[in-house]
Amino acid sequence: MERDSRKIIKRLKEDGFELISVRGSHHKLRKGDIVLVVPHPEKDLPIGTA
Repeated sequence: MERDSRKIIKRLKEDGFELISVRGSHHKLRKGDIVLVVPHPEKDLPIGTA
């Protein structure tokens, strides 16, 4: 499982998620009804977060 937030955000965008907002270090992405918040930049997100 990927833990680097930069790679996670890139992969989500490739899978059709769009960046809808950035507040501080939190990037909010959406695909249909699914909304995800990814803290960025984090090299090692805790397991269970990503």
